[in-house]
Amino acid sequence: MIVAEGALRLNASWVDYALVAIYFIFVLGIGFAARNKVSSSIDFFLSGRSLPAWVTGLAFISANLGAVEIVGMSANGVQYGFQTMHYFWIGAIPAMVFLGIVMMPFYYGSKVRSVPEFMLRRFGPGAHLVNSISFAIAQLLIAGINLLLLAKVVNSLLGWPLYVTLIIAAVIVLSYITLGGLSAAIYNEVLQFFVIIAALLPLTMIGLHKVGGWSGLKTMVQAESHFHTWPGTDISGFEHPVVSVIGLVFGLGFVLSFGYWTTNFVEVQRSMAADSLSAARRTPIIGAFPKMFVPFIVVLPGMIAGATVTPIMDGNAAPNDAMLYLMRDMLPNGLLGVALAGLLAAFMAGMAANISAFNTVMSYDIWQTYIVKDREDDYYLRFGRIATVAATAIAVFTALIAQNFGNVMDYLQTLFGFFNAPLFATFILGMFWKRMTPTAGWVGLVSGTGSAIIYWYICNFTGAEAAFFNLPGQGTAFVAASIAFVVDIVVSIVVSMFTTPKPDEELVGFVKSVTPKEQLVDANEDGLAWYRRTVPLGMLCLGMVIVLNVVFA
Repeated sequence: MIVAEGALRLNASWVDYALVAIYFIFVLGIGFAARNKVSSSIDFFLSGRSLPAWVTGLAFISANLGAVEIVGMSANGVQYGFQTMHYFWIGAIPAMVFLGIVMMPFYYGSKVRSVPEFMLRRFGPGAHLVNSISFAIAQLLIAGINLLLLAKVVNSLLGWPLYVTLIIAAVIVLSYITLGGLSAAIYNEVLQFFVIIAALLPLTMIGLHKVGGWSGLKTMVQAESHFHTWPGTDISGFEHPVVSVIGLVFGLGFVLSFGYWTTNFVEVQRSMAADSLSAARRTPIIGAFPKMFVPFIVVLPGMIAGATVTPIMDGNAAPNDAMLYLMRDMLPNGLLGVALAGLLAAFMAGMAANISAFNTVMSYDIWQTYIVKDREDDYYLRFGRIATVAATAIAVFTALIAQNFGNVMDYLQTLFGFFNAPLFATFILGMFWKRMTPTAGWVGLVSGTGSAIIYWYICNFTGAEAAFFNLPGQGTAFVAASIAFVVDIVVSIVVSMFTTPKPDEELVGFVKSVTPKEQLVDANEDGLAWYRRTVPLGMLCLGMVIVLNVVFA
């Protein structure tokens, strides 16, 4: 096999190949084992709502610990250093706790099968269809990111052409999802969580040792701002520190973060698979504890690569490749195999999460609701498997779109600004204001998404000179999301004033003010130890992340 001169190749030995092969055998074995538990569409799409909180909690975080998390955040580590911590400590933990304490009772208690189905029950067909289609498109685009980076690992390992590795990687993920549905994806995600930690922790420790520890890294990385989180002017794109803090807290910490974690069915689906309301509420909070420490084994390797890897330092390699270069330069054979298995695990976890969420929404919310209604359950189970195959094939092509971005976080934050920010505005307003009408639901969504796309187009294709349209860092994504959120709220309020709301009896379980309190809490938590109750666990989580923000400010 001829490899292009200068291509990144990993010096793997037979030991590394064997470790990767063993991992793949486990992955496919889990798919075959889970197949025996799939007898209905609920089993395939929601694991029969039968999984314990610790399983769904680890799957919740592992589904997010994919290519974007590892490659995108390590790339941010190269460019912004510790300012990247905002994506975790401001841009994730508070929203995960809010999801568990406030929103999961509505999702789980209403017995909906997906987030778009919640939209259908709260707002009707208009908002439901807009949400279903936009979510399906977003998952195909994001699955392409995970597939592209998974293929790049195989390409670096074997030197095969990218299109060959794209197809091979897609087939592997397709196999275990098609066999075992969400259960296969979730149990693989639990396995993948431990494999990822086993891969990245040694890489971080060896890398720090070779640069002389923390003090050595500070000597080698010249930018002092790389070792402080606040005010985060580099990553926000705002030069004024106060404006930067406001932009990070509102644009990232509120709009983008809450928009992603509380409405993204990829994550919420894991909570919906839990065996009780209490387990469903604790799922995102259990996931939040490892989430707050993940950046130490993701961002730090990016910073080390930026200070030690010549192609990264010279600008001859994209920041997205930082992790692979560091593995090549730092890890001995054997550990390299573990690290490769960890990267492959992460990319497959991310892609599997996207595909399993897509097939649920495509089957239940689009096909069953609008195209072929009232068929037997087996029909929708078969369609779900067909949708899985189709989504995986499409992801091969969306991977080529993602290839055009040097830092996949830029691409991802753009997508979240388009789809998740306005969706969160619709959700939060509709959940706490019963006067919001079905018409406002879909008009607000379309207006919010449209405004974000218009802003993005002006920034990228018109040559606008105003600073508002020329933000460095990832400020453009923060502003686009904020615009989408505000426009959605304003339009929804205005439209609600001129249209008819649903009667109160149709809003029970979907709007807080008309839902009995006992439907929003699990009485089984009474008398349990504090660490098994949702609210105390959430408060501990918030306290810990506040301490981290202070220590590394």
